[in-house]
Amino acid sequence: MYPTEKAEEILLVLWLIVMLAFLLLRWELVYLTLPVIWLLFVAAFFFKPTLNVEIERVIPHNRFLEGTELDIVLRIKSHERIPTLKVIEDIPPGLELVEGRKEHVLSLRPGEEREIKYRVRVKRGIHEFNWVRLSYRDPFGFFRVDRNVEVYSEIVGVPVITDVPTPYSTKGTKITVGPLPSPRVGEGVEFHAVREYQPGDPLKIINWKATARTGRIMANEYESERKVDVVFIVDASYTGSLVFDHLIRAAASLMLNALNNGTSFGLLLAEDVPLWIRVDYGKRHFFKCIDFLSTARPDKNNMIAYQVEHLIKARFPAKAQLLYFSLLLTEESREALRIMAQYGYNVVVISPDPYTAVEPKSREEELALRLLALQRKAMLMKMSSHGIVIDWDVRKPLEAAIAEVVGL
Repeated sequence: MYPTEKAEEILLVLWLIVMLAFLLLRWELVYLTLPVIWLLFVAAFFFKPTLNVEIERVIPHNRFLEGTELDIVLRIKSHERIPTLKVIEDIPPGLELVEGRKEHVLSLRPGEEREIKYRVRVKRGIHEFNWVRLSYRDPFGFFRVDRNVEVYSEIVGVPVITDVPTPYSTKGTKITVGPLPSPRVGEGVEFHAVREYQPGDPLKIINWKATARTGRIMANEYESERKVDVVFIVDASYTGSLVFDHLIRAAASLMLNALNNGTSFGLLLAEDVPLWIRVDYGKRHFFKCIDFLSTARPDKNNMIAYQVEHLIKARFPAKAQLLYFSLLLTEESREALRIMAQYGYNVVVISPDPYTAVEPKSREEELALRLLALQRKAMLMKMSSHGIVIDWDVRKPLEAAIAEVVGL
């Protein structure tokens, strides 16, 4: 229990009265302080609750799409009489309060239960509630009791996910939609090449004409319809902060596309401290990756090329399809693309145009944006020799940008 500002002022006045009585030798002045001292005694010993309350925070579930509005309920049950109880909710900064208040004043009887309801709008990220602050003041306003009640809750704001076509394949730089073909030695559905017969191959794949022509036993190699491994690489450089949410939404949408296709996938979140999630498949793996995408923030990472090369040597599956989400504005991000191509990977780059997210306020700004956009297009044309580059105007849906390249 702590004295309030009002109590501190009164105590100061009482002290001044005592000092004045001492200096003037007018001891009868001390009697003026007795009623106030009696009130302080009553407030301290007869209006001192222990704040014995139970608090529960009710949230429908813990994952919501960014931009969703949801109602949150605080249930408060008191085990004692509390005339005036101030309740302050610990609303995380990533949640926007759109209806209601975070502070309420209640009067509770023993066993009484009350509800406080408010509405918030969810932003992308993990939002943690840690406590509810309770504050009580006696009827005279002399003393206060503050207590933090730990009520932990967590909300994950996941990026908006849209239905997009599959913009990649393992056949060179061909772009297909649907099942992803990949070459496999042995039986299959489509002829791929002729090679030498190897021990263990079935006899029915022997190409007798090629055998007679070359004098060596030759076998046919076919291509089967088999899903391929996909690796998502997200460039979390601060240069893309203007359209970073679009970058994350694109990665999440194509990750859902891979899940629906039954494709196994991994994630490299290239931050200052990189995050690598190994290649796997299934809904549990998908939600794990989405949770990490939800918490991604742009930072001053200038080592993405080194991170990519290290993981190519140590972790990336051979002949995997790489999806690279980057603005390609830094030399380091462009060097990462060159390294991917250098190691023989097929790469599709999803590159949001940051200049389409800016609304010019003057003629000069409009001309400057046009010049920057032309420089960027020239750079993307140069980088297209290392992979398929999808230039995305963020004012349009991602599926439209993919369709322009795919030709749907």
